[in-house]
Amino acid sequence: MSSASLRALLAPRTVAVVGASRSRTSVGGEVFANLVCRPFAGPVYPVNVAASHVQGVRAYSSVNEVPDTIDLAIVAVPAAETPRVIAACAEAGAKSAVVVTAGFGEAGDEGARAQAAIAATARKAGMRLVGPNCLGVVSTDPGVALHAAFATGWPPRGNVSIASQSGPLGIALLDEARDHGIGVRHFVSLGNEADVSAEDLLEYWEDDAETRVILLYLEVFRDPRRFLEVARRVSRTKPIVVVKSGRSPAAAGAAGSHTGALATRDAVVDALLTQAGIFRAATLEELFDAATLLNSGSMPAGKRVAIVTNAGGPGILAADACQARGLAVPPFDDATARALAGVLLQPSVRNPVDLLASARPETFDSVLPIALGDHGIDAVLVACVPTSSAEVTDVARVIARARGYAVKPVIACVMGKRGVDQARTILHEARVPVYSLPESAASALAAAAGRAGPASGAESAAKAPGLETQGARARVLARTRGGEGKEGRWLAPDETATLLDAFGIRCIPVVQAADAGAAAPAAPRGVEMFVGATRDAAFGPIVAFGTGGVALELWNDVVLRLAPVTDAEARWMLDAIRGRRLLDGFRGGPRADRDALADAILRVSRLMEEVPEVADVDLNPLVALEPGQGVVAVDARVRVCARP
Repeated sequence: MSSASLRALLAPRTVAVVGASRSRTSVGGEVFANLVCRPFAGPVYPVNVAASHVQGVRAYSSVNEVPDTIDLAIVAVPAAETPRVIAACAEAGAKSAVVVTAGFGEAGDEGARAQAAIAATARKAGMRLVGPNCLGVVSTDPGVALHAAFATGWPPRGNVSIASQSGPLGIALLDEARDHGIGVRHFVSLGNEADVSAEDLLEYWEDDAETRVILLYLEVFRDPRRFLEVARRVSRTKPIVVVKSGRSPAAAGAAGSHTGALATRDAVVDALLTQAGIFRAATLEELFDAATLLNSGSMPAGKRVAIVTNAGGPGILAADACQARGLAVPPFDDATARALAGVLLQPSVRNPVDLLASARPETFDSVLPIALGDHGIDAVLVACVPTSSAEVTDVARVIARARGYAVKPVIACVMGKRGVDQARTILHEARVPVYSLPESAASALAAAAGRAGPASGAESAAKAPGLETQGARARVLARTRGGEGKEGRWLAPDETATLLDAFGIRCIPVVQAADAGAAAPAAPRGVEMFVGATRDAAFGPIVAFGTGGVALELWNDVVLRLAPVTDAEARWMLDAIRGRRLLDGFRGGPRADRDALADAILRVSRLMEEVPEVADVDLNPLVALEPGQGVVAVDARVRVCARP
């Protein structure tokens, strides 16, 4: 229902511009001019209390006088008049409204109250509301041709839909899309998100067959849990790339726990996006680099890249850039290596393949199908510079032909000046992703390859067996009754052990030893790991796993996931830390019970879900014994707090 309600916004049949002006220097005047000049596929009605005509079109003094049903109303009047206009739009039966006016939630308490009031008016009337404080909306669908935005220029038509929480940055996004040759399907400037949110748009684009790639610029998550739920589902069928600003080091949780100290707001954002199957771009350039490949229609099945180049330096840079972004540049299999050596008349050939500066276009033409045929390769990156032996335009034609027969992605990095613009045109026409720098190509490949990871799976949260949740929560409630203040209290060791035991987490038993000789055999032997959890006010319960012991916070070797954690995610967490080799007997050390560690992560996740009064859990170290022997918490701490 939410998705269907946005049709009037992105595919309206009629548009009214309230505040339309004769002057294009005003917001209302610019938006109206864009709608008329494009032109919009349906009728556009200017509303202006002081003019009978606006830019040569008959105007109306109120939306109630418009002789048509209004699908979309663009509101560009002063903030003080906006509540009255929204009420009039609701009375006139408008199905959606875009409020471009600023001076609401971003302007303080009074503005926030006014924003809540117009949102309530719209909600009561069943009218969807974008903004306030936004740029507008654009649809390049030829049956709509909607340019209802305070921005110049019209993006090329395509299959990439974009949403931005920043209006000015939205203008930059449209310009960058045009410069990168990326066709746009829809563009929505969200503004303050009084009603329509990024999650609403994701749901709409999930069902929109013409949207193939989704790009988002986000500054805040209005509803992180819903965003995770929706994005996780949408990303299974359509790639989503996000630039999320605000990489603040400020802690997200209570500093009294390891997890609270490690779960910085940016680390939690990373966890949410990864868990949702979303690629997080660090910059706008990286955002569009990824979009170029994702929109090409050819996706790598894995992370193994072959590099073919006529210049050794760019080939090495490309290999370094790939490996720095989690991609592999593996050796070719024996058959591929022999075939390449025969073509290049070299005793041996390695990946990257250096064809040397003397290579002609025909050499590229012979090498590419061999590299693509290697079963241990998922994508081929061709890095080319103009030389006396090879014009980049001719090499571009070879790459374009390879794109036609290849079932694996072929991407190009064309460097230098001579003939590069023409080469890029040839590659664009063949839908070959093309980049100017090896780092950009590697970043795009990493974004596409990351979609094959377990984080985007459809598995539901695992149900750990043998839990006594009701009794455990009753005991915790007894300890928080009466209130211990905002910080709550740390449970006593026996209380902690009882709570953890109810969730199937074993604490170390107490053994009496007469001397050191007797104590040594009694100690648990295994790998010291860490499992913890904290409760964030915005993101909810967050589960952490990493290398444990005294160096936990020193090395910060921890991965986070928002609860509930699935079985696949728990196992992914084991291999996502830098110290993962410790689990498999690193340098003769003990091997760890991986199954028991994954199970402990799931049980802590369930504890945080079932007992909302638990604010923090620290199991450090959690000693993983030999396979089949389980895990034991050597030091366990739990903080509880009365719920408001």
